[in-house]
Amino acid sequence: MVEIVYWLSIIGADILVYIIFGVLLMGYEDSWDNSRGEFWSLRSMNLIEKVIYLSLQIWNLLNAIGIIFIIQKIYKRIKILHSKNLI
Repeated sequence: MVEIVYWLSIIGADILVYIIFGVLLMGYEDSWDNSRGEFWSLRSMNLIEKVIYLSLQIWNLLNAIGIIFIIQKIYKRIKILHSKNLI
């Protein structure tokens, strides 16, 4: 039970971080000007927007690494159970 609450809180915190990044990037979408550059290009962003955008990309990378790690752990557990003929 404790492990389920632990993982649900991790997932909730992760979603909260994405919500915060989304809210922070709304200012860019509202103030984007065609003359400053292509939409979502770093050239069209000010310094704060670049920091937020790059932080979001780093967060995406960390999430991908975390998902790979979780899949690896699940695979190892299934492999162990399979070797003991429990599956």
